[in-house]
Amino acid sequence: MTMATDTAQSRPATGDGARKLNALAGLVKRYSNPDSSVAHGGHVQTIAAGNYTVSGLSRHVRLGEFVAHRSPTGIHLGEVVRVEQETVVVCPIEPGEPIGIHDTVIRKGAFRVAPAASWCGRTINALGEPIDNRGPLTQGDVRRSISNTAPPSMTRKRVETGFTTGVRAIDLFAPLCLGQRLGIFAGSGVGKSTLLSMLARADAFDKVVIALVGERGREVREFIEDTLGDNLAKSVAVVATSDESPMLRKMAPLTAVTIAEHFRDQGDNVLLIIDSVTRFAHAIREVATASGEPPIARGYPASVFTELPRLLERAGPGAEGTGTITAIISILVDGDNHNDPIADSTRGILDGHIVLERSLADEGRYPPINPLSSISRLARKAWTPDQEKLVARLKALIHRYEETRDLRLIGGYRPGSDPDLDMAIKQVPIIYDVLRQTPNDKPAADSFADLAIALRNAPANQPNGAGNARARG
Repeated sequence: MTMATDTAQSRPATGDGARKLNALAGLVKRYSNPDSSVAHGGHVQTIAAGNYTVSGLSRHVRLGEFVAHRSPTGIHLGEVVRVEQETVVVCPIEPGEPIGIHDTVIRKGAFRVAPAASWCGRTINALGEPIDNRGPLTQGDVRRSISNTAPPSMTRKRVETGFTTGVRAIDLFAPLCLGQRLGIFAGSGVGKSTLLSMLARADAFDKVVIALVGERGREVREFIEDTLGDNLAKSVAVVATSDESPMLRKMAPLTAVTIAEHFRDQGDNVLLIIDSVTRFAHAIREVATASGEPPIARGYPASVFTELPRLLERAGPGAEGTGTITAIISILVDGDNHNDPIADSTRGILDGHIVLERSLADEGRYPPINPLSSISRLARKAWTPDQEKLVARLKALIHRYEETRDLRLIGGYRPGSDPDLDMAIKQVPIIYDVLRQTPNDKPAADSFADLAIALRNAPANQPNGAGNARARG
């Protein structure tokens, strides 16, 4: 009997038995996949400003997953921001969503988008939905979670190749390489967005992905239609304006970097612009505070300083055989304090920083870049040895010129007593004139050649005190 039973069990199933086993195997495979949207449901238990709690889902959802809330107006998404023994706390994606006690809530899993090449030239929201009134988007073959992790460190390519941005102040003093991550630090109204618009015109990239986070709604069309120009056809803009919910403002950079990762994996060199990461941090703070997380640094909870590196590390070079993501990130420094927690944290993560000073903007010098405070950690890969020596000399002259400004203004310097200072007074104002540039100017093809021509054509008899009457810019 035992042998007969064993023999029967070892035979392959046929007919109806085979179909049932295959169906069962398919169900096991589907529901054992952690990313599958298993239809676990719960009900709204309590409602508060900015979030609501759901009972019946604690055993089935994970932190950061999405749920769908069924209301009389339709189905609305929300993110799980806290999991407790009996309830989970959900932050709704859409502001003003009608929520009622005992409404049904269904687990959806990780939020995913499916980018495709046809997305270029389109403007979408943080959910990957078109907002440009040009019809639906074609979905790609692969759906990607917006909460992906960065590639493993030892599998990433080295950053080696420099490129020209067309902005002379950057190409001279803080040159960039493909795959670098650069921060632009400035207070409000100093010119971050203007500088970003100039950098977006760089010709070194196959694709451009732009995340406008917390921007004024009226400026979106101006930035996309006027700034991008010829690059619009190869660009994707992800927009979450200042009046949208903190969840959408939090998701916009994540959606943008996911789209950039798709193009990078296709072998493209991608420019990723995020304006600004500070508003991304503000959105995280609003969500975390509403869920009960305590602040630890000037009102910012710990999750802000966890999410920032997770976002920024996803940019950069990809694995061998793929492309790169060159990230240019704007950081809004609160109260012009360049050591506020967000600025200080991002400065340590990025591969360089451009400092915009309000005093230079007030004097009419645009872009108001301080060449002495701006640093590119990969500059030596972009400079030739001769250019590196020249830039070191230029910085020394600018430093000498600025540190003696008060002395010269009160007439305490006598020309001829210090040859280095005499040269600085003669040449630094010319350098400052070369660095002046507006978005309407043609991008500089060779900034070093432009500087050499300006210095060569300067009047030889220019008085040594010429710089005294000049503005700092």
